[in-house]
Amino acid sequence: MSTQSPGPSFSELPLSPATLENLERLGYRSMTPIQAASLPLGLAGRDLIAQAKTGSGKTAAFALVLLSRLTASRAAGVQALVLSPTRELAEQVAQEIRRLARAEENVKVLVLCGGTPIRPQLASLEHGAHVVVGTPGRVLDHLSRGTLRLDALCTLVLDEADRMLDMGFFEDMQRVIEACPAARQTLLFSATFPEPVARLARQFTRDAEEVRLAEQHAPTKIRQVFYRIEERERLGAVAALLDHYRPASTLAFCNTRRRCRELVELLTARGFLAQALHGELEQVERDQVLVQFSNRSLSVLVATDVAARGLDIAELEAVINVEVTPDPDVHVHRIGRTGRVDQEGWALSLSSLEELAYVARIEEASGTKVPWQPLSALKRSGREPLLPPMVTLQIQGGRREKLRPGDVLGALTGSAGFRAEQVGKIQVTEMSTYVAVERGIADEARTRLASGKLKGRTVKVRRLGGA
Repeated sequence: MSTQSPGPSFSELPLSPATLENLERLGYRSMTPIQAASLPLGLAGRDLIAQAKTGSGKTAAFALVLLSRLTASRAAGVQALVLSPTRELAEQVAQEIRRLARAEENVKVLVLCGGTPIRPQLASLEHGAHVVVGTPGRVLDHLSRGTLRLDALCTLVLDEADRMLDMGFFEDMQRVIEACPAARQTLLFSATFPEPVARLARQFTRDAEEVRLAEQHAPTKIRQVFYRIEERERLGAVAALLDHYRPASTLAFCNTRRRCRELVELLTARGFLAQALHGELEQVERDQVLVQFSNRSLSVLVATDVAARGLDIAELEAVINVEVTPDPDVHVHRIGRTGRVDQEGWALSLSSLEELAYVARIEEASGTKVPWQPLSALKRSGREPLLPPMVTLQIQGGRREKLRPGDVLGALTGSAGFRAEQVGKIQVTEMSTYVAVERGIADEARTRLASGKLKGRTVKVRRLGGA
């Protein structure tokens, strides 16, 4: 969530008093640039083509628009559809829409994504939903089965349109959009505007307003450094960077799955809490890795570009390019994940002689020379690897058991006796609930949760990750 200031107040918008009160309670003090530029147009019913990066506040920009058009009765049907490139992004978007919908009565938000069993989705659709957030393939699957109807649709959102096209979703997107009523509002958000995105926008929007903002990340927020290395030094150099800079949260990019696995093995052997994110993981494993990284109980996430698509991680201190990407746009996307809003971040890149041509492309695209330092400038701290501040506890039971974040927080701060500030992010999924707690109380918190009761029943609790 972004609370950039100064900026226009949400009270300047034609929103209900209940919505404005909820925004205030959630910490939305003033609008980010993308919200200020797009919300007045969207709330006026205009189609939008907006350039906005992950982390710019775009989710609230389209969520407030689609919520303003809802009729929250069960018989009203699906009135808003958000297409997202990945399951992770879809889950994040759905979670934010649910938070923003608290001012309304019984708004049901349903996630429809691949990688999860279809049977529970069928049951949820039978019970009715007002907002559907999903990936193009799974949404199309439900449309083909006749289990998802879009007759009542008022608002269609294409979120991260460029990534969906990059991932080969054009035909699926086209078929989903063609199943939507012609009389609808369409909101298209994209970080970049290559010709395929422009063509998609022309084809599926009507008299759309264009909102294009300058680069969201000020150059001073991201401190970029390149290091020349020999190939044999590469993996060890990552450990040296972590030891020197000591970031609490790092996203390390590799160009291949194999390099991801090799790096995690080396970092784990040297005492770092690191895990890999790549296409070979089972969905449950992937979800658990992302939960731990997003709630600050995992120090280093090692990922390929494809696996990291759609991730929006707050408070990311460093991005390490273990290998330089040959695509300058990908480089910008990688390093733009740090230095968000009012925070600074490090973008550290390792380049062998063979990769210098890629570095030249990055310099040409940015119009600036990148700063270099020798590996010898990195100082050994002599201290133990920096452990993440939090630990994740997994509770057996989630939305299916009607568990809510407040139930878990209440259990920990009530009979268990912990302070609210010792408890971090709480995420409720269909089958499990994940809660981050301070490292020093993790084992005691697990014991007390397991020996107490949640919603009147005993639950199983386990600690995720090592150390």
